[in-house]
Amino acid sequence: MLKRMFPYMHKYRKYLWLSCFCVVAETVFELVIPLLMADIIDVGVANQDKTYILLQGSKMIACALLALILGVLYARFAATAGQGFGAELRKDEFRKVQEFSFANTDHFSTSSLITRLTSDVTILQTAISNGIRPFVRSPVMLLTALILTFTINKYLAIVFLIAIPILGLGLFLIIHKVGPLYRLMQASIDKVNTIVQEDLIAIRVVKSYVRGTYEKTKFQKVNEQLRYASEKAFRTSVWNLPLFQVVMYTTILCILWFGGNMIFVGTMKVGELTGFLSYVLQILNSLMMISNVFLMLTRSLASCERIIEVLDEPLDIHDEAGADAYIEHGTIDFSHVYFKYKKDAEEYVLRDINLHIPAGSTIGILGGTGSAKTTLVQLIPRLYDVEDGIVSIDGRNVKAYPLQHLRDAIGMVLQKNTLFSGTIRENLLWGNAQADDEELDWACEVACVNEFLPNFPKGYESDLGQGGVNVSGGQKQRLCIARALLKHPKVLIFDDSTSAVDTATEAHIREGLAALKDTTKIIIAQRVTSVMHADQIIILEDGGIHAIGTHEELLAKDAIYQEIYTSQQEGAGFHG
Repeated sequence: MLKRMFPYMHKYRKYLWLSCFCVVAETVFELVIPLLMADIIDVGVANQDKTYILLQGSKMIACALLALILGVLYARFAATAGQGFGAELRKDEFRKVQEFSFANTDHFSTSSLITRLTSDVTILQTAISNGIRPFVRSPVMLLTALILTFTINKYLAIVFLIAIPILGLGLFLIIHKVGPLYRLMQASIDKVNTIVQEDLIAIRVVKSYVRGTYEKTKFQKVNEQLRYASEKAFRTSVWNLPLFQVVMYTTILCILWFGGNMIFVGTMKVGELTGFLSYVLQILNSLMMISNVFLMLTRSLASCERIIEVLDEPLDIHDEAGADAYIEHGTIDFSHVYFKYKKDAEEYVLRDINLHIPAGSTIGILGGTGSAKTTLVQLIPRLYDVEDGIVSIDGRNVKAYPLQHLRDAIGMVLQKNTLFSGTIRENLLWGNAQADDEELDWACEVACVNEFLPNFPKGYESDLGQGGVNVSGGQKQRLCIARALLKHPKVLIFDDSTSAVDTATEAHIREGLAALKDTTKIIIAQRVTSVMHADQIIILEDGGIHAIGTHEELLAKDAIYQEIYTSQQEGAGFHG
């Protein structure tokens, strides 16, 4: 699984290999020091040779300084490799998320995707930045120190052949148990992020309904779940330390016991035992580092699995069209279209939709809640793909158009209006990055933005705050309409996007839209007045087309339209 992550290190392989080289060289210099120290005791001290002691001591200082310099260089190279890897992985994961259709996005919660893009990637890049040193150093130190201990005294080194398997078995049991706990911990972080995200987005609703105490209780519950999962994971992983200490001290005691006896019988020198003990500490330290590396890898694997789930999510909308397909007019046809959100769902959301929308016409769509009005129009720009049947524009299947051109030729003002942090100008330019002030003025006049724009002292340069907190719901809708108009689309879709404006403003917007003769306009609405002037009105019921006609035709013969019309106009003194 970790092999999947190697390509993201491609740009930073040089720093990775340099950091590995620094660790190996640093380890070699550190391992030379005990040998020099043993010579000082057995030769210099034993023969009272000060010159030899100073010479060997100088070599020890040189080795220590070189090891220090290499350690600093390692830290620099490892940080560059780790941070670069994380940046590349986040970039690719974000790119994949941008390619998701609505159906793909539905497979993950927003908070889970955020965690996978931030926390999980951070765990992996930290594993690289902090893990290269123990990952490379520990096996080099272990093998080198073991070889040197066998050269000093092969009989005493046999102690390690017993200690290492015991430590390995204990480590295997700990890792086997802690792996699922790390995955549970990351899932708990998802839940915490979900509650925080919902609460921040809906903070006005929480306060208006005085539900702060309820939200605190809900957050406390998931926070406790995260605490419990984290405690259980770390409580299991810390068994690594006492296991290591027991094995380490037992090994040292055995070596002191057997080594002391060897000194008494004359088969071992004091300097050799001193050097041997230095290597013992390095061997045990390397075993400790190896155990920490395995624990780090176990946690990294949990995050790696979650990231790969995003990267391997099969895209259900593919852009396989050629570059020569362009929308010229905006004629839309639905031919026996069926759709459901999940392939294994028993019922279709849309059933046998047959519909012809002439270019430049205005179409209104009415229907009760859950009648699939929004779903119908989302099939046009391929936010979802049909299960069966064909949606075509200008006589060509929408799948035959390049996705970028298809969506650029269709302007959508969604049911949920979204503005971004920044100025009014920056938000409007989402529709057309090259639009000048004259175009902005035109779009704002059609969308009636010019009615409230003078209230902002800085005009187009006024800051909207995060998500457009500085404007009302109706003002936000009008800004979104102006943004869509700046695209100069061939097809313009309004998904109940004038619900927050008054009827007079809506009438002005409708008059402005009527001047767009070359644009096909589809208006989803709840109010009859919003669509009564349309060329055709479509009545949806339970995912199917119930009736199609003009306002006068439907008012004369369709019971559902009559009921909607009567209920909305009752007492208004309005008769069409």
